[in-house]
Amino acid sequence: MSADPEQLARGILAGDRRALARGITLLESSRDADREPGDQLLERLVPHSGRSIRVGISGVPGVGKSTFIESFGIHAINQGHRVAVLAVDPSSALSGGSILGDKTRMSTLSASLDAFIRPSPAGGTLGGVARNTRETMILVEAAGFDVVLVETVGVGQSETAVAEMTDFFMLMLLPGGGDELQGIKRGIIELADLVVVNKADGDLTAAAGRAAAEYRNALGFLHPRHRDWQVQVLTCSATQQQGINGIWSAMTEFRDQMTASGTLERARSVHAQRWLWDEISENLMELLREDPHMNSRVQELEQAVAQGKSPPRVAAREVLNLFTNAREGKE
Repeated sequence: MSADPEQLARGILAGDRRALARGITLLESSRDADREPGDQLLERLVPHSGRSIRVGISGVPGVGKSTFIESFGIHAINQGHRVAVLAVDPSSALSGGSILGDKTRMSTLSASLDAFIRPSPAGGTLGGVARNTRETMILVEAAGFDVVLVETVGVGQSETAVAEMTDFFMLMLLPGGGDELQGIKRGIIELADLVVVNKADGDLTAAAGRAAAEYRNALGFLHPRHRDWQVQVLTCSATQQQGINGIWSAMTEFRDQMTASGTLERARSVHAQRWLWDEISENLMELLREDPHMNSRVQELEQAVAQGKSPPRVAAREVLNLFTNAREGKE
């Protein structure tokens, strides 16, 4: 890929959608030649980012996340905002392929000039979010999108990943309660800043109301994510555009309250520090995998661990020692 970081940055700051798409593709590239241009692009755009509300949205498959995001996004645009949707699709564990169907499911929203939808394959990344989602947020914010919605693969992986890169974490649930309530992991509930029971229409209206009441009672026994925010439980029907305004109001109330108290700024600082260490970890793993001088020994250690002949802790320390000695020998 031939990319001029300066030219891309100018295009993105000017709102050029093609430049934005090319910039994101550059950051997602695994080619060595694209790493330095990608870093330069980020350095140019970071000062122009951070002015959005970052919303993470998760929920079990079938809860209607894409339909909700379209209704919610259109509502935000009608309020005068510009919306970016970073939708992470499930990737095949065998081929790495991805469905990438969110643009099809969000046809009305994707047609708006005030919306930008970027589906990306999860690629097996823990938490159901692509590794480059955080970098992509910087680019879309620099391009002027002030509401960023990050849709995760769904409950089942560590949702901590999306909670740690967004300001407001929304957990969507289906109507019901009782056994379903028991089946929702406590840790995921505790990450939520807002719980939304979707599909509250028709025959499911009463069931959605009962579920919301049960979730409110359950939240009374859990620790909220933020001490100065009371987690709300709301119902909505994304298909009927009912309850969307209430959810929008809850989000803006959260943003205003967290901004006034300084909590939002402190949380973003913590997120940035965690992002740093995540990147260090990822880059070290890449160096370990790519170092030809260590391949044979690492494979031997993997076999020893798999066969129960060596504790993973001891093998890991040997790998790090080998890697350190190999790097020192090159200098």
